[in-house]
Amino acid sequence: MKSTIKLALNLTLALAFFVVLGTAANAQATRTWVSGVGDDANPCSRTAPCKTFAGAISKTATGGEIDVLDPGGFGAVTITKSISIESQDFMAGVLVSGTNGIVISAPGSNVTLRGLTFEGLGTGLAGVKVLAANSVTVEHCWINNFTQIGIDFTPSAASPSTSQLYVRDTIVQNNAGASSGGIHVKPGSNVTVTGEVDNCKLTNNQFGLRVEDFSTVTANNTIASGNTGAGFIAVSVGSAATLNLTACVSTSNLGFGIKSDNNTNATVKVSQCTVSGNPANTGFVASGGKFFTFSNNYNSDGSTGTITPMGQQ
Repeated sequence: MKSTIKLALNLTLALAFFVVLGTAANAQATRTWVSGVGDDANPCSRTAPCKTFAGAISKTATGGEIDVLDPGGFGAVTITKSISIESQDFMAGVLVSGTNGIVISAPGSNVTLRGLTFEGLGTGLAGVKVLAANSVTVEHCWINNFTQIGIDFTPSAASPSTSQLYVRDTIVQNNAGASSGGIHVKPGSNVTVTGEVDNCKLTNNQFGLRVEDFSTVTANNTIASGNTGAGFIAVSVGSAATLNLTACVSTSNLGFGIKSDNNTNATVKVSQCTVSGNPANTGFVASGGKFFTFSNNYNSDGSTGTITPMGQQ
């Protein structure tokens, strides 16, 4: 009799464990919703949405998606897992003062940000700051008026050994503080970054696109204009930094059009690009770095340093 009671008790405890486990698993949905009139006490369903991204992310499963129902400001958030945050037509605002907009610290994870508006109000730090991720995709976003970097991609050694950045159809502007800029790619040691920047506008920043050690970034059909430093620049302190530009425009920047800087591990390759309206002799600049061009570019601002036609590497 005692053994029968003990068996029944064990079965009851096991059943209770699986019920609790199933309830915990079901607490996070693969798709959640936020609304300007939502409440973070809600379950973040379509009919009972949350108020902020921070409120929704804890109720969204890894690999899930947070969607925006209507225009609103949904606040800063730190992402620590694979997730997508998506809106339509820039409806979703991330307005911050004195802090970062979205911080991504998610080793091995894949994160997508789509259709978001980031406003730093002249005091915000970085619009998107990446500390660790397998890949980050930023599409159809608008990033404005931060004191540091619009998109600051600096994955650390705690990330996988490789990390990817994809930026498409995005405007990054007015990030013009002394240490600010548009898109900055600077991984930590032992991390290699590959990046693609496609159909973007980088305007009125300290720099447009800056690529540093352990990085290879390709920019296509992208405009860098009105920046106080360089429109496009590859800088090496000691390891390879490669910037490939195709069908890009660098115009009216106060510093340089396109530049390879510091030492020969910095490499710039340029094809089908237009450079104009920058200061004289600063269209193409090789300042210690390597600079290669095809013959299909238009440069009205002249050049300094050794500019090597492609095919003579």
